Parts: sequence; C-alpha cells; structure tokens
Amino acid sequence: MPTQEEIFSKVSSTLVEALNVDEEDIQLSSTLQGDLGAESIDFLDIVFRLEREFGIKIPRGELFPESIFQGDPEFVKDGKVTEKGLAELRERMPFADLSSFEKDPSTSKLSDLFTVEMITRYIEGKLKS
Repeated sequence: MPTQEEIFSKVSSTLVEALNVDEEDIQLSSTLQGDLGAESIDFLDIVFRLEREFGIKIPRGELFPESIFQGDPEFVKDGKVTEKGLAELRERMPFADLSSFEKDPSTSKLSDLFTVEMITRYIEGKLKS
C-alpha cells in the first residue's frame, strides 16, 4: 500500500500530463478548475489516466459526481444545494472535505470541491478496499 505522499506524487504527475501544468503549481489544496484550469472534458481524461496509473476502476460519476444536481429540485433550490443535496454529497463523496462548502453551498462553488487532496483521498480509499 503506497503512502499518501506516494499517491499525491502520482496524482500530481497525472495532472501534469492531463492538464499540461507545471508540477510546482500542484498543491493538495489546488482546485482542478480554478487553480489548474481543468475543463469538463479534462475530467474524463483525468479519470482514465488515474485508472491506468493506479490499476483501479473508477465508475462513471463516482469521483466527480457533479451531475447529481442536474434537474433535481430536492437537491438544488435558488442556486444553492439544499440540506438533502448536501446529504447526498456526503454519501457520494465521503473522501471530500465539505466543511467550507457547507457554509455557502452555492452551486457555483461546487467545482471548488474537486481538489488534488480530494483525488488523493479518493485513490487512497480505493487502494485500501
């Protein structure tokens, strides 16, 4: 079982290749879209590369489950994720740190959940199971 540092190192290398960014730009707290410039199409490439790098299968929507909020009025109301939506996020993304998002659950801030640390924790959990 690799250490969290080893996983982070491989995740960083994967993001360097997928997003064409410099390795020194990648921190645990870096957001994929805001800090590293990822676009929605890049998420598929990142998942593919992570699967290959770590020898794991990442089911569609498991690592980046943004689509759970599309079209469900119980999960989103007036541009904010509802309590029911937050509960769904906690269940679907136990590896994500939702603490700051819960204070202001605007849908515009959903992409801030997708950080390098979140990916590292996700991979760590997959490798343990």
